[in-house]
Amino acid sequence: MSISTSIRIDQILYDQAKADAASEHRTIAGQIEYWAKIGRAAIDNPDLPASFIAESLASLSEPRDQATPFVPRSHQG
Repeated sequence: MSISTSIRIDQILYDQAKADAASEHRTIAGQIEYWAKIGRAAIDNPDLPASFIAESLASLSEPRDQATPFVPRSHQG
């Protein structure tokens, strides 16, 4: 269970989050959290492109039961 906290943000940022949230099927809060995660990871890893970070975060949220197991080339038949 998560705790919610009210914050004030710029109306333009809110409107951008609202538009992106609708197209990405997220809540507005979820969209802002998503941006914050990407931003935090970008600050922690300045050598990585933001697009790579976003794609990596998206892959982490995918169900693992549908993933293809990694098999190193040295172990392939």
